[in-house]
Amino acid sequence: MNVLWGGLMFFAGLFLLVSGFMKSDFIIYRLLVSRSEILWGEKVHVMYQVGGGIILVIGILWMLGWIWSK
Repeated sequence: MNVLWGGLMFFAGLFLLVSGFMKSDFIIYRLLVSRSEILWGEKVHVMYQVGGGIILVIGILWMLGWIWSK
């Protein structure tokens, strides 16, 4: 199960990271950005890049079984 959930987390982080760099017009990313702009203002894309990178790294560690393994 580590590989499944870690992989899902990896792809979610990758989506946020790439979308943040490209300032994507994908509907899900635009919905996230519109809600986050209230708090983050112009730096919303940077916040999603950093958050996506962190989620990506945690997903890799989870896939490898280095964290949250029994």
